[in-house]
Amino acid sequence: MTVKVALLGCGNVGSQVARILLEQSDELAARVGAPLELTGIAVRDPEAPREGDLPRDLLTTDAHTLIDGADIVIELMGGLEPAGEYIERALRRGASVVTGNKALLAARLPELTEAANDGGAQLLYEAAVAGAIPILRPIRESLAGDDITKVMGIVNGTTNYILDAMDSSGAQFDEALADAQRLGYAEADPTADVEGHDAAAKAALLASLAFHTTFALENVHCEGITSISAEDVAAAEDAGMVIKLLAIAERGTDAGGGEGISVRVHPTLLPREHPLAAVRGAFNAVFVEAENAGELMFYGQGAGGAPTASAVMGDVVSVGRTRATQAAGASVAEPQPRPSRPLGIEDATTSYALSLDVSDETGVLAEIAGIVARHGVSIETMRQTASAEDGAGSARLRIITHVGREAALAATVADIEQLPVVKAVSSVVRVEGK
Repeated sequence: MTVKVALLGCGNVGSQVARILLEQSDELAARVGAPLELTGIAVRDPEAPREGDLPRDLLTTDAHTLIDGADIVIELMGGLEPAGEYIERALRRGASVVTGNKALLAARLPELTEAANDGGAQLLYEAAVAGAIPILRPIRESLAGDDITKVMGIVNGTTNYILDAMDSSGAQFDEALADAQRLGYAEADPTADVEGHDAAAKAALLASLAFHTTFALENVHCEGITSISAEDVAAAEDAGMVIKLLAIAERGTDAGGGEGISVRVHPTLLPREHPLAAVRGAFNAVFVEAENAGELMFYGQGAGGAPTASAVMGDVVSVGRTRATQAAGASVAEPQPRPSRPLGIEDATTSYALSLDVSDETGVLAEIAGIVARHGVSIETMRQTASAEDGAGSARLRIITHVGREAALAATVADIEQLPVVKAVSSVVRVEGK
């Protein structure tokens, strides 16, 4: 038999996928056990200039006909619609779907999974989380017999490049962002990246697979990196740490002892000896903690046409093998029901690094320590230096707390801000990996 493949979208990644399907057809047929035939590529404008030398007769604007004749549909258009309609149409008629559309999956994973089940199809999305890094399949298959307790990752190359540049050169955020845009690591409108939205969509997908419970985008607490200053980065370096934007999903309990999963994205301080601290430039990495396997890390390129196409083709080969052997096509992406639920950010357990501008006078430390103790929070380290901004009579106080519940830590900061001796709380950054 021949496995018919329809491709939706022919941008940077789509053109690379088409190239692989056409140029490596013999090797792919050997791996799948049957030939993969690229039957067409759905595009908005067949006459638009494109990278590569793709046969013009493959290009079409008729996505519906292309989908209806395919065994596998590869969706690389992006956006919510018409991509969502196309994917659901394919799944319900029994065609398996491979996609890298993280935003759509984060918004509609439950109903698309249901459509896959109804059609006896597979829905795979390895490319949606960390580019070329094979992370979803190891979580879904290799760790299926283990109990994952925490997933923590750098899943956005743009923000990692910016923070790494700030760390290595001392640049301010705006300078590092401009450099990232000049080099093509950041879009002209970088909002989705620098505000954490891209990472939040990926965090929802990671959490859904790791903890067998569907998490929607609204279940993810999200903070970006626009407030991180060169002074924050320098203070981190002084403390032997580095700031990264992390996607974190972990087991925890609420104030009443009820179990659940905390899913969040925010700037995070990591000790420089932590494996994730060494991830440089636009690379991605995901750190997994499991009961029996212990600590695992997956590292690689998180974006780019060829690297992302590699992840897409891994899913295509997997689906193709199923088709070629006429195996049952139940959706392998289905989150299995489990008594887990999303926890709010107030129930997360973490520690804080605070930077305070205070009056340089007797009793300041005692007042702050009293508030910290009243909220059941304990201080791990405290360091006072002269404040360069406010001159004589002022001091900069840097505090790192022990691990506590987010609600208690946030209440502590709110009360500290009200002290007359505190001129400003200049930064609050969470700390992980100690």
